[in-house]
Amino acid sequence: MNREQALYKYVLRLGDDSLILGQRLAELCGHGPILEEDIALTNISLDLIGQATLFLEYAGNLGGENKSNDDLAFLRLEKEYVNVLLVEQPNGHFGDTIMRQFLFDAFRKPLLANLQNSSDEKLASIAEKALKETKYHLKHSSEWVIRLGDGTEESRAKIQGSLDTLYRYAHELFFTDEIDSYLQENNIIPELISVKSEWENTVKEVLEMATLSFPANNWKFEGGREGRHSEHMGYLLADLQYMQRTYPNMEW
Repeated sequence: MNREQALYKYVLRLGDDSLILGQRLAELCGHGPILEEDIALTNISLDLIGQATLFLEYAGNLGGENKSNDDLAFLRLEKEYVNVLLVEQPNGHFGDTIMRQFLFDAFRKPLLANLQNSSDEKLASIAEKALKETKYHLKHSSEWVIRLGDGTEESRAKIQGSLDTLYRYAHELFFTDEIDSYLQENNIIPELISVKSEWENTVKEVLEMATLSFPANNWKFEGGREGRHSEHMGYLLADLQYMQRTYPNMEW
């Protein structure tokens, strides 16, 4: 494995995380619980899809196959996507959407902050732009977790249930393999120890303010980084890829 191959696979993971979560949030356009939140979730979706565009464009340049970001976004098989399982989970009720977003944002913010210092200038510049947006995303999701957890009895029960269900997917955010090891040795990406420490501190602080309890079940799901996805992914891709699959090579 050389530098370009490792960087391609890593950037593809970043792009897929953004793309799939952005697609999930796009499903909620027009379906938010209140008008302001409908607009907020749609804006976050646009931010994530914008980040995916940058990451996938860079991955396309690295891959050696002259693929565009649209090719990577729309024309791969399910097993070729390498996003974490967390981001492909269904929107469910509002508490599910918010908890999924919070667990991801709390990870993505310190990761991007560290990637700003990457020895790869292109990756560092994308991370710098994405970090500005992600800081807002984390502020938004944190405030909602606190509001729902420290709200009514019903809202607390629902957001606690969301945490219990989704926390088992958070472990995969810190998945590492030989790709990560190679890039860490070459100062291209950070060690995940510091990222995980900040994530744990953020999650603990917010859950305490929300009066929520960490799940007792230690069961952990993973596989997305290796192309093994949940049953929900195929349905998501059917929507995401419909136009390009129906009208191949169509340009707008």
